[in-house]
Amino acid sequence: MLTQRIVIALIIGPVLLTAAYFGGWLFFAAVAFLMIMSGIEYANIMRVLKHQLPLWLLLPGIALLLFGAWQPGWNIDGLAFFLVIFAGLIYCLRLFERGVTLDAALDWFALVAGIVLLGWVGGHFFHLRNLPVVGAQWTMLGLLSIWSADMGAFAVGKWLAGRGILGRHALAPRLSPKKTVEGYVGGIIIGTAVTISAALILDLPVLLAVVVGLAVSIFGLFGDLSISLLKREAGLKDSGKIFPGHGGALDRSDSLIWAIAIVYYLVLFLGPILA
Repeated sequence: MLTQRIVIALIIGPVLLTAAYFGGWLFFAAVAFLMIMSGIEYANIMRVLKHQLPLWLLLPGIALLLFGAWQPGWNIDGLAFFLVIFAGLIYCLRLFERGVTLDAALDWFALVAGIVLLGWVGGHFFHLRNLPVVGAQWTMLGLLSIWSADMGAFAVGKWLAGRGILGRHALAPRLSPKKTVEGYVGGIIIGTAVTISAALILDLPVLLAVVVGLAVSIFGLFGDLSISLLKREAGLKDSGKIFPGHGGALDRSDSLIWAIAIVYYLVLFLGPILA
C-alpha cells in the first residue's frame, strides 16, 4: 500500500509540475483530465446517494468552465455556467414531472455543486497559472505545498502517532477515522517548511510563501474532509480506483482544488503587499 502510494506520487507529481511549468495545452490537458475523471467519480457517488446526475450535462459543464478559465479572452465561462445550470434545471424538472424522482431539487443542487467544485473552483488552476508575473512558479509552489502537507500528515500520523511515539488523538473520527491531530500538526509543519524551501528555489517572496504554506497546510484538509463526507454518506472507502494506493481522481484532487484557489487569492491580494 505504501509502496503504491509512493510510486503513484512519483508519477503524478512530476507530470503535473512539468505541465504547470510549460503551461499551454499540456497543462490544460492534465488539469482537464483530472477534473473530468473526478466528475465521473462524483456522479457515481451521487448515484449511490440516489441522485440523478447526467454526465452529458455535468462533464461538458466542467470542461467549458475549465476552458473559459484557461482562455479568459473568450469570455465564455459565465455563459457556459448559465447554460449548463439552466439546462440542468429543465432536466430535473422533467424528471420530477415524469415521476422518475421525487428529489428533483436535490438532484439539481448536486449537479450545480459538482459543476461549481470541479469547473469553477477547479478553474483556479488556470487563474493562478495565468498570473502575469511568475504564474508558473506560484502554481508549482501550490502543488508542492499541498502535496507536502498531505504526505507529511500521512507520515507523521502513520509512523509516529500510529506507533505510539507521539500518542494518537483522532481528528475527525466520523469523517476520516485514520486522520490524527498529530498528523495534522505534522502536515502543517512539514508543508510550511517545504513551501518555504521551494520558494527559495523558485525565487519567490519568502514572507508570502510562509503565509501560503500555512494557509494551504491548515485549510487544505477541509477539501479532503468534504469529499470524505460524501463517501461516508454513500458508504464508500474511495471515490475510485484509477490511482492504486491513492484511490480515485477525486480522492487526489479534493484538497488540491481548494489549495490552488487559496494560493491564487493570497498571491492576488497579498502579493503586492508582502512581496
